[in-house]
Amino acid sequence: MITDVHGRELRSFLTVAEELHFTRAAERLYVSQPALSKQIRALERHLGASLFDRDRQGVSLTAVGTALLPHARAVLAAWEAGHEAVQRAREAADGTLVVGMSTSPGRGGLLPAIRSRFTAAHPEAVLKLRQVGWEDPTAGLADGSSDVAFVWLPLAGAERFHRVVVATEPRLVALPETHPLAARTRLDFADLLDEPFLALPDSGPELRDHWLALDCRGGRPPAIGGAIAGTDETYEALVGGLGVCLVASGNAPLLARDGVVTRPVDGLTPSSLALAWRTDDTRPLVRNYAHAAADVAGSSRSNPIGCDFQGLIDGPGSGKSQTLSDEFAE
Repeated sequence: MITDVHGRELRSFLTVAEELHFTRAAERLYVSQPALSKQIRALERHLGASLFDRDRQGVSLTAVGTALLPHARAVLAAWEAGHEAVQRAREAADGTLVVGMSTSPGRGGLLPAIRSRFTAAHPEAVLKLRQVGWEDPTAGLADGSSDVAFVWLPLAGAERFHRVVVATEPRLVALPETHPLAARTRLDFADLLDEPFLALPDSGPELRDHWLALDCRGGRPPAIGGAIAGTDETYEALVGGLGVCLVASGNAPLLARDGVVTRPVDGLTPSSLALAWRTDDTRPLVRNYAHAAADVAGSSRSNPIGCDFQGLIDGPGSGKSQTLSDEFAE
């Protein structure tokens, strides 16, 4: 009984048998011709017989090779079927998808709409929502504790992630209702340049700079009135008069409670909320949740809070955008 024949050797044999040419077979297998010849010789030693005749006219199967050919095909086909069965079993056993977020996506039913589309295709899957502190701007993606995550752009380590933008919103300013500027219905960012700002944790410098609006200050450094790492902490800092802060319009209701108001600000670029996932995570559940997010974003033409939904995915580190289906086809 042959016990030490490897699937790689059988695949090499099958490819040479189909091509009857060692160079072409090596190209199909992405190996060098000497390496391929070595694998065939090893298989012939295991079997104790030659599988190919090699002469100036080319390569042909021997009688032994001809006898082996259908069985090699059957063995490899069975292995492929077994591998697919294992993949399906693993997916069924690992049917939980962890969705990370630092604040609830909210936004007119965005999250329920994505869930509905996703569970329609995967009724057996379990979605687990995970709240992550603002110290981690990737909402659990970086350490693997989240499978997908709703994050604000710019995303730290962007080359490690794919993302699909689900909402683009104006940045408002939140400030104590007793602040002199709170009496105005609309502000210009120039009015805020001398104000102390509440700053996100420095573990995500890209996002921290975005919410301090460094891109709109003309090189003028911000004054930092305090550090914030959560919604309640931010509210308390605002009420306590430690400073003002920028907030996406969709998150304004989280802060605009007793003692705090929000106002629109001219002279600011918008903010973008995205669903992100690791570039090396190709599991169907992950990809299909991203598809659901893209479908919901693309089909939303309007919403109660004025988000501009977009069905685009940004390639990692490219600075460009492409359709979600294009990225999945790569």
